[in-house]
Amino acid sequence: MKPHHWPWTFLVFSFLGSACTVMGIAAFAGLLDDVHPLLADPMAGIGLIVSAIACFLTGAFPLVLRRLAEREGA
Repeated sequence: MKPHHWPWTFLVFSFLGSACTVMGIAAFAGLLDDVHPLLADPMAGIGLIVSAIACFLTGAFPLVLRRLAEREGA
């Protein structure tokens, strides 16, 4: 039985998605208002959350391909 490894792209995009999620929650809470004027807008939090979802979906794609390849025995 081969050991299962996480694809590095999954790890990178999961980290980026987590970072975007944390920053989006911080933007919604108003913690980033003093950092930059654009982050004081409520739409900045929505943009960061949408970016986080995109990162998670982008990272899931190579993970699914790896699992399908392992199932076929490649």
